[in-house]
Amino acid sequence: MSDQHRVNILMVDDQPGKLLTYEAILGELGENLIKASSGREALDALLRNDIAVVLMDVSMPELDGFELADMIRQHPRFKETAIIFISAVHLSDLDRIKAYQRGAVDYISVPVIPELLRAKVSVFAELYRRARQLEVLNRELRRLSSSLISTQDEERRRIARELHDGLGQDLIAAKIMLDVTRSQEQAENKRSLAAAEASGLIDRAVRQVRSISHLLHPPMLDEVGLNSAIQWYLEGLTKRSGIETFIEVQPVDFPRLAPELETAVFRIIQEALTNVFRHSGAHKGWVELSKRENEVVIRVRDDGKGVSEQVAEFRPDCIGIGLGGMRQRVKEFGGELRLENASPGTVVEVVIPIAASVVTVTEVPASVTPSGTRAFI
Repeated sequence: MSDQHRVNILMVDDQPGKLLTYEAILGELGENLIKASSGREALDALLRNDIAVVLMDVSMPELDGFELADMIRQHPRFKETAIIFISAVHLSDLDRIKAYQRGAVDYISVPVIPELLRAKVSVFAELYRRARQLEVLNRELRRLSSSLISTQDEERRRIARELHDGLGQDLIAAKIMLDVTRSQEQAENKRSLAAAEASGLIDRAVRQVRSISHLLHPPMLDEVGLNSAIQWYLEGLTKRSGIETFIEVQPVDFPRLAPELETAVFRIIQEALTNVFRHSGAHKGWVELSKRENEVVIRVRDDGKGVSEQVAEFRPDCIGIGLGGMRQRVKEFGGELRLENASPGTVVEVVIPIAASVVTVTEVPASVTPSGTRAFI
């Protein structure tokens, strides 16, 4: 078990021999075992570490197990900490009631059965680990949700600027030109020239609308499939960014997939290449798309500066909305996302399992390979 997945188990007993026995029994679990020979040492260990399970003797000098449990439960941080009592002396029902009143999750009598103790501690350690993992996922979800809202607002502002500064200005100018053609005072040649200029402005406005529409959702994806849509996107990326792009698709007659899966694959590639453009400083990018018997594999590689170890490990405080969104898309399909440095550059690899039923008719290959984008060997 990796260090980051291990949890801390605190063992409290004033007899060193018992602590060694518990250590031998619980060592097989692979968790971090912390020993304390008194209640005071136990409190100090609790304050210094995140403890999943406290295994403690009831009969201890100065501060017995019941008193220690009371002190532990009074601290807000330890209200949910699992406490297991072990006793060779206090074995009455009244003792057990006192233990459970103080928040114990179990009460074990001596002699201890190693398998039983190991099983019980293992259960509570795993519950703690799952709870911590859920907390991390919830924090990441909240962060992604907040980032998504910010990204959506920024995207709305960007589209609004494009509509106002580009499309809006062209339409206003076209209206002025058309008003000129309606004027009886203007000469015929001037009215013809104004009409031609208005027609050109309207054509440009139409192209802007088409460009915005295609970036929001390329119609090629629905009409002719994933292969053509990706080639179209790579062509546009090369023209906009100057990054030379290469694509390899296997099999050549790549089949149609379920619409939601095709959209997810396209968005994953789009986001990966957007990150290449924004962050990598790369001059070249490679896209590999392949369908195997029961999975789709996507690899996007660049020759840029690579990523930090923290980003490659998807640490929540180090990744942005782009990588977080890609990861979430992959999870929704039960897939796996890997990120690693390629020396030079970065490799993004996605594997998404598919069932045979999601494959539909074969995609019609694009008749023309987009300029600036070519297949590679």
